[in-house]
Amino acid sequence: MSDRSLLVVVLAAGEGTRMKSRLPKVLHKVAGRTMLHHVLAATRAAGATRTAVVVGPGREDVAAEATRIVPDAQVFVQTERLGTAHAVLAARAALEQGADDVLVLYADTPLVRPETLARLRAPLAEGAAVAALGFEPEDPTGYGRLVTSGDDLVAIREEKDATAAEKAVRFCNAGLMALSGKDALSILDRIGNANSKGEYYLTDAVEIARADGRSAVAAKADVDEVAGVNSRIQLAEAEAILQKRLRLSAMAEGVTLIAPETVFFSADTVLGRDVIVEPNVVFGPGVTVGDDVVIHAFCHLEGAQLAPGVSIGPYARLRPGTRLDEGVRIGNFVETKAAHIESGAKVNHLSYVGDAHVGAGANLGAGTITCNYDGFFKYRTEIGAGAFIGVNSALVAPVTIGAGAYVGTGAVITSDVPEDALAIARSRQVVKEGWAKDFRAARADAKKKG
Repeated sequence: MSDRSLLVVVLAAGEGTRMKSRLPKVLHKVAGRTMLHHVLAATRAAGATRTAVVVGPGREDVAAEATRIVPDAQVFVQTERLGTAHAVLAARAALEQGADDVLVLYADTPLVRPETLARLRAPLAEGAAVAALGFEPEDPTGYGRLVTSGDDLVAIREEKDATAAEKAVRFCNAGLMALSGKDALSILDRIGNANSKGEYYLTDAVEIARADGRSAVAAKADVDEVAGVNSRIQLAEAEAILQKRLRLSAMAEGVTLIAPETVFFSADTVLGRDVIVEPNVVFGPGVTVGDDVVIHAFCHLEGAQLAPGVSIGPYARLRPGTRLDEGVRIGNFVETKAAHIESGAKVNHLSYVGDAHVGAGANLGAGTITCNYDGFFKYRTEIGAGAFIGVNSALVAPVTIGAGAYVGTGAVITSDVPEDALAIARSRQVVKEGWAKDFRAARADAKKKG
């Protein structure tokens, strides 16, 4: 269907009051992405040529997220909430521009797959005017039913209006719909509001199309794909579904997850082959992992790039801007941020490396800290190839440690260290006999005097 143009209309104007949040419902995240992002990503993968997003009044934040993901998306405001068909018609200007196919989706249905959208759209190329997406829940109570006759979709019946025979139908309305582009506006404009709520229902498009002698059909989706998110409970359920998908996909592509149920991915996590992930690891957004990497237990990664053969953890935290070249070793209780660590370098224990460049083969001893922030500005630390930084050293940026240099244990380095030099910066040990006893006595006396 690549030769057919596709307009996607995403309805994102819902208030989401059941979320009990100041954040708009569609900006809540699943696997590190907003629900709106998930839907827009699926539509792009399904071949969208134009995108329209319908938002509520004053929802510049939702509009900004839409255009961040799809820069040329058209944003429309639904000033009144008068039903789903009314919401689609808020994007009238986009519909008037024309398209072969029109897809209507909801921004709070983040789990729908691109291939399902393609399947929903496919009947339009064969002449259908309307295609609705359905599913079969274990309990259909409360859902609208898709009333079919053979391959034809006869009507979408709300449960309160359904006959006993129609209520026995298990094929339910998921809400997503495809419309023939040349018929869409004509159908939408004829949807009325003669119902108990006085609203304009998109579901009426089926009967209007059939009255015109045009065909309407139904496509089927898995229950999980069309799960809407209206509460924090449903948000957690969606997270669980997507995490299961991501774990299965990772393992199918050659990743070993020791305890899959304890590993959490972001939607954009990229893992190479023969990666081993131990229990209780969290991947935030923007992580790319090369082949043969080992991620030990209790690590947290975000915005990080790991080359092949890297080993991190346990209990390592890689923050945005971290880049680890081949064979780097990051050990326990090490934090990195905006740091490029070249091949073969080691940061094995209890260290912070931020706003830094570490040369190939360098070794940073336990407790090494790059002091990158003075309360106002951040500064960089440069550590040359093969440098050795002793235990409990503080490198006060901006500072450069030359290639092959040694920094002695416990040093506070405030000036550049030349290549192959030794830098020692600590006070000579002084012992004062009896000082602690005298100190305690003086403090006790002061306390008695008030």
